[in-house]
Amino acid sequence: MAKDSQRTSLEIAQELHSAAIHLLRRLRNEDESSGLSAPRLSALSVIVFGGPVSLRDLAKAEKVKPPTMTRIVHALEAQGLVRKQQNAADGRGIFLSATTAGKKLLLESKNRRVRPLADQIDALTASQRDSLAQAARLLTALVHDQER
Repeated sequence: MAKDSQRTSLEIAQELHSAAIHLLRRLRNEDESSGLSAPRLSALSVIVFGGPVSLRDLAKAEKVKPPTMTRIVHALEAQGLVRKQQNAADGRGIFLSATTAGKKLLLESKNRRVRPLADQIDALTASQRDSLAQAARLLTALVHDQER
């Protein structure tokens, strides 16, 4: 195998792609214990970490049509995880925010996903952890650059 510095960008991208898919599959298994479907959990995540959000913006963030998001939000609302609030500025718009129960469920779910990975990272050497931390920062920067 070629040295890392001699590998092409395409080779590196393919390896990252494969690793990301396997990692997400493994983490997704933890999502089932939350009791929410993947679309509901994803929407709740946007609401919890993105603060109050309109239905339109939530649908856009999740890349679904507003009627689909309306069904998801109604289910989250019925479970006591999300509440609707009127826009205090103009009284017309509705914003969605997470309830305490919604925040708790999402944070517990996130911890169940992240803890096993953190345990594996704990087993690495300090140098490996530093390399992984640097790679995580680079990946985050790449993702944020593409979002612009």
